[in-house]
Amino acid sequence: MNRRRNETRTPVSVFATLILAAALIAGGGVLHAYYKNRQVQASRELDKIERDIEQYRLDMRTTQMRMDQLLNRFVIRKQLSENGSDLIAISSAVVEEVNPTPADPRAVASAAP
Repeated sequence: MNRRRNETRTPVSVFATLILAAALIAGGGVLHAYYKNRQVQASRELDKIERDIEQYRLDMRTTQMRMDQLLNRFVIRKQLSENGSDLIAISSAVVEEVNPTPADPRAVASAAP
């Protein structure tokens, strides 16, 4: 079938514009997916960091508790007696305070006993 000569033809610029619009929409979709993926990754990294921080805080509390247990004088005394140590408890009256002699401010090291 032949076309009539007086019918208007669709200009090429319309097709070019449609192709350009389709490319822009496809590019926008790809960029949206990329940015959404980066947002999810950043959120996961933040969650992991927060979990690590909480774990470190728990480890610090656990370490502090163990240090307190190990430095407990009654526990140390019991462990020494269980190990058969020759160390014995002394009264606080036997303890004497030693005041160090003031060092010469110009001296690098002090040889005073």
